[in-house]
Amino acid sequence: METTRLASSIFLLPNGTFFVELIIFLIVLVVLWRFVIPPVQKAMADRQEMVRRQAEESRLATEKFAEAQQQHQAVLAEARAESAKLRDTARAEGQQIVDELRRQASDEVDQIIRRGAEQLAAQRDQVKAELRGYAGELAVSVAGRVLGTEIPRQAGQTAVLDRLLDEAERGDREGA
Repeated sequence: METTRLASSIFLLPNGTFFVELIIFLIVLVVLWRFVIPPVQKAMADRQEMVRRQAEESRLATEKFAEAQQQHQAVLAEARAESAKLRDTARAEGQQIVDELRRQASDEVDQIIRRGAEQLAAQRDQVKAELRGYAGELAVSVAGRVLGTEIPRQAGQTAVLDRLLDEAERGDREGA
């Protein structure tokens, strides 16, 4: 009995409980390996695949965004160029209209000046004729008062008065 006691007191010697615990440990390991680890690995693989897919989609979205941004910039540049072209065309057309209106206004001013000059010339001729008639009558009247007699008006006197008025008019033109 002493040997049995001695054997049970030495912990380095294997006894039956050790083997039972070892078998239970191996069974738990097999159960874990067979039923727990595969679903966990599958879930992790699915998650990694989802992350990889999202990263790929993100990369594609970034590329599409960059491409869309380039297209947007190109369209914007084209629109700006067309806008500048339209603005320049409108300015040119506006300048043509302004030039045409200035030319028309200048023509109208020239025509008004020409008509005014013609009217002034006609009025001047009319005033000259009235003045000659009045000056002739006045000269005959003054001469008659100075002499104290009435002087009849004759064609020769009228011609002399007209000649004197013409000479005075020429002298005014040359002096001016």
